[in-house]
Amino acid sequence: MEDSFINITSQNRSYNNSTTVSYDNEPFMDVVTCIIICISLPLTLVAIHGVCSLVRNDHVAPIYIINLLISDLIQLCCMIVEVVLPEDSIITMIFFSIYFCGLMASVGFMVCVALERYLVIAWPLWYRFRRTIKASVVVCVVVWTLPLVTFFSMVLLADSDDMLIPSAVFLLLPFPLFIFFLRGTVKALSAAISVPADEKRRIVAVLILVLLIYTLLFLPSIIWFLVEEAKYNDALDVVSFMFVRFSPLADLFLYVFSRKGAVDKLLASLCYCKMDSDDSNRPTA
Repeated sequence: MEDSFINITSQNRSYNNSTTVSYDNEPFMDVVTCIIICISLPLTLVAIHGVCSLVRNDHVAPIYIINLLISDLIQLCCMIVEVVLPEDSIITMIFFSIYFCGLMASVGFMVCVALERYLVIAWPLWYRFRRTIKASVVVCVVVWTLPLVTFFSMVLLADSDDMLIPSAVFLLLPFPLFIFFLRGTVKALSAAISVPADEKRRIVAVLILVLLIYTLLFLPSIIWFLVEEAKYNDALDVVSFMFVRFSPLADLFLYVFSRKGAVDKLLASLCYCKMDSDDSNRPTA
């Protein structure tokens, strides 16, 4: 059961003969993992310190981003253990279990960030009077607890192939939510008079970025979980595994786009170029 669990979920180590990733891919994956760790770890620590300075009693959004960055930090620490102790299957299994829960928690907090952005635009009054630190803490506890419950439910399954079904469902659920949040936000932009223009641009940018990150990094893993033939495709196996590893690095862009500053100027210039393009394409009377 233990070897089968590692083989199905980690996708990166050859603990038994049924795995689809060979040892030939391990040096490449270890090098890429080390690069991700070296870049993401210090930047994540800096980002956590920066977001902590933004937390106010009436400001809920940074709390979700802080928890997202903490889940990324957990993933990075587990990656370090995997690279340092690749031969110890017991320790690797324990830390991969922690990594898997951290990964699922990061998905949950990405949904929270997108939901918060949607509520600011679509339901500003409702959100303004109901956003509290207590409510945010309750949401964070639920998000951290849900991966643990899901993970242990998967471990208790007798057939390791059945673990793929809850994993695929867990990763598929955020897709329609992200699309709904983005569509609802864009649709409600004109009616959100109380929200400044720069805040609107930043919110839409964050929602688009969340959808892009999730599609690019998690879609290969979803295909691997759902398509039987994909499990025997070495290339897709390596790609799906490595793309998920880039999640902590990609989440740093959410931190950047959530801050005021240079990004606002970039988004304003992009919107200005879009308006100029529309004006030039508009027929003259």
